[in-house]
Amino acid sequence: AFVVPRSNGIDANSHWEADLRWFMPEGEMPLCGHATLASVHALRETGRMTADQEVRFHTASGVLSCRQAGKQIEMDFPASPVQEAELPQALAEAFDVRPVKVFRQRRNDGSNGNLLLEFDSEETVRNLKPDFEKLRRAVNVGVIVTARGSSSGFDFVSRYFACYIGIDEDSVTGSAHCILTPYWAAVLGKTEMTAYQASARGGVLGVRISNDRVFLAGEAVTVLRGVLTC
Repeated sequence: AFVVPRSNGIDANSHWEADLRWFMPEGEMPLCGHATLASVHALRETGRMTADQEVRFHTASGVLSCRQAGKQIEMDFPASPVQEAELPQALAEAFDVRPVKVFRQRRNDGSNGNLLLEFDSEETVRNLKPDFEKLRRAVNVGVIVTARGSSSGFDFVSRYFACYIGIDEDSVTGSAHCILTPYWAAVLGKTEMTAYQASARGGVLGVRISNDRVFLAGEAVTVLRGVLTC
């Protein structure tokens, strides 16, 4: 994540204002949740802003606001709806189990985005062992797999495969929950939920939806500090 403060960093409403861009080794990303969370945490840790200040990041996905919510940082992201789709045969061959429903994200510019595959159970999602070589060749977008939660306290679980950008499986994916939150809110009839991303590391997210905005809450800790010299 690259953060560039706007003017003195503070607007008329005492919001901390900055431009924010996200990059992978393969190129720029349109939205990245964990790097946004890390940016807020780093700004506070280094004294650029106080914990009670709201941050407004100007990004390729619009203005994203972040604020303190108890012990967590809550991020305000755009909701991303999906529409029903057919399962590509090449993608079916990459998984050992067929999903019960298939959807595709439609981006604001009309292009196709991530695929969303709903499976029959949380256990199925946790135990999926995709063929990453086949998955890498099958699609040029991310693949979200999900199911209704059966573990205590989780409304839904998910995993995210981004082989097309060199990540077999992401640990925790904020942008995927901009798709998952409105989808499960409609299915479960809830506006606030607890989600679990069942990667090897795993991650719990508090999610809620209001109109066309998704609010994701999480915590961050500092594990490394460094200095770049030019």
